[in-house]
Amino acid sequence: MTSGSARSATSVKTTCAYCGVGCGIIATVEAQGVRIQGDPAHPANFGRLCSKGAALGETLDLEGRLLAPRLYGQECDWDSALAAVAEGLQDVIRRHGPEAVAFYVSGQLLTEDYYVANKLMKGFIGSANIDTNSRLCMASSVAGHKRAFGTDTVPGCYEDLEEAELVVLAGANSAWCHPVLFQRLRAAREHRPAQRVVVIDPRRTATAEEADLHLALAPGTDTVLWNGLLHHLRRHGAVDFAFLERHCQGYADALEAARRSAPSIPAVARACGLAEADVATFYNWFLSTEKVVSAYSQGVNQSTCGTDKVNAILNCHLLTGRIGRPGMGPFSLTGQPNAMGGREVGGLANQLAAHLDLEDPTHRELVQTFWQAPTLPRGPGLKAVEMFEAMAAGRIKTVWIMGTNPVVSLPDADRAREALRRCELVVVSDCMAETDTTACAHILLPALAWGEKDGTVTNSERRISRQRAFLPPPGEARPDWWIVSAVARRMGFTAAFDYHNPAQIFREHAALSGFRPEVRRDFDISALAGLDDAAYDALQPLQWPVNERHPGGRARLFGDGAFYTPQGKARLVAIEPRPPAHAPDREYPLVLNTGRVRDQWHTMTRTGKSPRLAAHLPVPYVEIHPVDAISFRLQDGAIARLRSRWGEMLARVRCSEKQRPGSIFVPMHWNDQFARHARVDALVNPATDPLSGEPEFKHTPVRVEPWPAAWYGFVLAAREVDIPQAEYCVRIRASDHFRYEIAGLQPIEDHPAWARSFLCTPDAAAEWTDYLDRAGGRYRGLRIQRGRLDSCVFLSQRPDLPAPDWPGSFFGRDHLPARDRLSLLAGQPPRDAPDAGPIVCACFGVGEKTLVEAIQRQGLRDVAAIGARLKAGTNCGSCIPELKSLIAKNAALDGHSRD
Repeated sequence: MTSGSARSATSVKTTCAYCGVGCGIIATVEAQGVRIQGDPAHPANFGRLCSKGAALGETLDLEGRLLAPRLYGQECDWDSALAAVAEGLQDVIRRHGPEAVAFYVSGQLLTEDYYVANKLMKGFIGSANIDTNSRLCMASSVAGHKRAFGTDTVPGCYEDLEEAELVVLAGANSAWCHPVLFQRLRAAREHRPAQRVVVIDPRRTATAEEADLHLALAPGTDTVLWNGLLHHLRRHGAVDFAFLERHCQGYADALEAARRSAPSIPAVARACGLAEADVATFYNWFLSTEKVVSAYSQGVNQSTCGTDKVNAILNCHLLTGRIGRPGMGPFSLTGQPNAMGGREVGGLANQLAAHLDLEDPTHRELVQTFWQAPTLPRGPGLKAVEMFEAMAAGRIKTVWIMGTNPVVSLPDADRAREALRRCELVVVSDCMAETDTTACAHILLPALAWGEKDGTVTNSERRISRQRAFLPPPGEARPDWWIVSAVARRMGFTAAFDYHNPAQIFREHAALSGFRPEVRRDFDISALAGLDDAAYDALQPLQWPVNERHPGGRARLFGDGAFYTPQGKARLVAIEPRPPAHAPDREYPLVLNTGRVRDQWHTMTRTGKSPRLAAHLPVPYVEIHPVDAISFRLQDGAIARLRSRWGEMLARVRCSEKQRPGSIFVPMHWNDQFARHARVDALVNPATDPLSGEPEFKHTPVRVEPWPAAWYGFVLAAREVDIPQAEYCVRIRASDHFRYEIAGLQPIEDHPAWARSFLCTPDAAAEWTDYLDRAGGRYRGLRIQRGRLDSCVFLSQRPDLPAPDWPGSFFGRDHLPARDRLSLLAGQPPRDAPDAGPIVCACFGVGEKTLVEAIQRQGLRDVAAIGARLKAGTNCGSCIPELKSLIAKNAALDGHSRD
């Protein structure tokens, strides 16, 4: 399954499984598990890791893994499963043609997996209906790059963020979503205090807390802000006319569009809901600073005008010639570990491999000749949202989903689930047996997971790195490239898919990138086409292009003004600002914004296994401004129902002045495996950008109302349990037990019988004891097994429950003494019970109460002092904004004043 010799060494260099930063990792297999540390030699992170990366070792167990193929719910052998997939695809193609088949793939795949899937669909099935979950996060950047540069090219590198004099972070909560990259930026600022950071985001995020200027603009007004900057730069003489005349086109129209839509700073401030002084400061900093990097992410991309937002940013850099040179340029921060690699092999429905253009006859002929393919589609296939709409309409008859969970992650997610249920054949390749999407599958194919897979990934700065296996394949699980190739051979395409290892696929991928070099393209790694298996196995991280001209790779592009449009010039695009597709109204008055939290990833199939990652923000929540909370009768900590025209969910209320009034924020991660009624993308409107096809995840009109719970509670148990009559239920993994936050609409008539129905098992050695306060509406019950706490339940008619941390501390003890039993029944912790409070630093498990105590009693007055005393903030740095906030709130209360 892996290239090269068998891995007998205990330590293996690989790359992280999470975001697009692409951190290097050293995994050391030890008797007690796998030790994870950052690779100090990897140029993406130089040894740093975020909380998620540092906790990877906690996620490598086989609990919940799919370990054998399943055919209509029954385990089977690989031959039966592969034959069923091949015959199912062929049957649909015979009856309905290749356009009735679709593949939906993922930025979690390795480049070699992606390449084989794209080759099968476009080259041999003959349809372009292969798209990827990268459509949901990076497609607008792709489209913007192609409009401006002629190709999907990220021109800069991470060092530019460190060398810049001004860093603009637009729609990017990098402190939480790209923590290691943000830590590099923070370290650079310590050595270069004159460096400024501007954050453009409706929310005051952890990233904004670190900024010199935060522009909390009204959602959907980004193009006005950037058009205003373009006009301001022109009016104040910041145009690089030499660069513009020699290397750009379209600038006259772009400047005129900017003048019309954003004629002055007051006009921009009014449109964006910003203070004039703040807009003027941003514009003047950009004007007067040569080394500017504008880094952007999902807050820009995930919009019905996301492509226009990207081009509005690119326009400002092209107008001033600030591109492709050290410390300057636009920078797209990708979300997934291999979103970039997927783009390189043509994983999107409107792409060909090697950054070639599906609609260009010359490019099609080149790829078809290289692959010796029978046919290639002449036009783009269905993009992600369109693909699922076609399933719902019956035009797509079969779909193969690889390594992603669209029933959770697509907008209008309930409709996506229904679309899969209407499909004649749903095939899912995944490493997990039970996800919201595998529940809809007819055929399940067990894929390898991180730590078992072998191949390459490409990060946000175009850096190709090896992802190496350090664990054996579990059960019958196989690499994705192996699965796709095996199906292709059974469909009659043996010669084209006779792969034996990922190195062979990589060589073909590299060779295609340099085939017919007279056809210009940016992506070229042809210098790697001759790697043998051993050289591939030892491949060190490097940035493309890697060819005869740049055998060691190249850090920056476009500094020489050489672009890939037919004229060889970059295009400035005239941007006419457009409002979001759906505006708030009286029925749905608030704007929903979705995104990530610090310690979770996508739909939690991996991070949900780690107790320390679950500790920081353990339940789905809606963040809302206190003024809006009052208006909509919402109480902090209570449960709210969120509704849109497309769906609804339940979430805990978190009041925060960091949220812009009129807007709310809900994390994207929770799903049916971890919570009931908590899939936020069921609410998200399915409107998409007309150019990129990327959905509008940042702007859905919603309403929020109190959820009329009859009771609230939590359950702690040494094993997983299924809790009835709890419409609200969130499962949280702790180190030695499971925690369930619960609530219900109907009163519980018989509390003991209800609790015992799911907590008690036939065990004579177990004892049950409980306490019922009918007048106060409270109930508490304990199950003791062989002297140890097995489970407990706390219920109340009001959300006034004690914190579950101290009851959780009793699990794992060999004996639960009488005084501790009494404290549990009384709902009061013993005086000496450990209570660190909610986790702030996930890397070292440091809680809020511990931090407050240290700040107040020990006089800790800065982050460095906290780090020296408690280690908090000394690893990934993601918690530093919270540490600073706690210092600001509590530093005045020193030990003397408290005494």
